[in-house]
Amino acid sequence: MKSVAKKPDARPTSGNGRQVTKKAQLIKLLGRKSGADIVALSDKLGWQQHTTRAALSGLRKAGYEVTRATSANGGPAKYRILVASVVADDAAAEGAQNGA
Repeated sequence: MKSVAKKPDARPTSGNGRQVTKKAQLIKLLGRKSGADIVALSDKLGWQQHTTRAALSGLRKAGYEVTRATSANGGPAKYRILVASVVADDAAAEGAQNGA
């Protein structure tokens, strides 16, 4: 008989062993001071670029203030969430809801 190996779950876990959602990962990446561009976000999350843009729209619709800054040298636009304390509270609340 052939043994079938299970694929490991690629999602990172938090300190308490619970899996971190893609939304929480996106919020964390956008909460950095430098922000992130669409390509970097897509690579980190394993999404296509149109999916990443849709997720940014979803965050805006959910009440997050997502800003877009273009670079002076013609590089890709960077996206950021301005209010980090609200982001941390929401990500923690989401984790508690998913685990409870």
